[in-house]
Amino acid sequence: MSEVKYKRVIMKLSGEALAGDKGTGINPPVIQKVAEELRDVHDLGVQIAIVVGGGNMWRGETGEQLGMERVQADYIGMLGTVMNALALQDSLESLGVPTRVQTSIEMRQIAEPYIRRKAVRHLEKNRVVIFAAGTGSPYFSTDTTSALRAAEIGAEAILMAKNGVDGIYSADPNVDPEAVKFDELTHMDIIDKGLNVMDTTASSLSMENNIPLVVFNLNQPGNIKKVVAGENIGTTVKGGE
Repeated sequence: MSEVKYKRVIMKLSGEALAGDKGTGINPPVIQKVAEELRDVHDLGVQIAIVVGGGNMWRGETGEQLGMERVQADYIGMLGTVMNALALQDSLESLGVPTRVQTSIEMRQIAEPYIRRKAVRHLEKNRVVIFAAGTGSPYFSTDTTSALRAAEIGAEAILMAKNGVDGIYSADPNVDPEAVKFDELTHMDIIDKGLNVMDTTASSLSMENNIPLVVFNLNQPGNIKKVVAGENIGTTVKGGE
């Protein structure tokens, strides 16, 4: 454990990251590669909890196009995160990594309900825990779920894996060639600059609980391991103000 900087982390995985170039759905080679990277970090003795998004299954814009009530659309999105969580659990366990899925909406036949003490106990027993169904309430993003769960379980950092983006920029680097990459920021910087990283609720919660955030490129092999080892890759958002 002397070779790692963070001993307990929350990994935020977007649904798009699991879709890869397909853009939607689950891309088997991609999810298997993510699982292999997580296994390598788990083998270092790092306690890993994961919050998965559901954008590869359902997006809020789809609900708007259908004229759907926001609450209903959000619940559909939560179900999308459960599908991703179960697929990721299967990939991890195929590699010999013991994994538990906990959902904020009770689904006893397929996963445990979220119980903080039980989640912490799983981590202490070196099991990976995947948190699905967001916070269980509409209007809250999975970014906010990441900050909330990180505070609840005492995570030392939130690792935000991006699909093809190697950090936080002043603008979208895929659109603006003059976008500038930041090496280090604070959560207040993200709020003040209006940077599209986490929503304001998630940033505020992380700031209040002094939880750092590391944003990095998931597509570069070995990056998760480098982050937990404390290497300076991506962008680090310092906890507090």
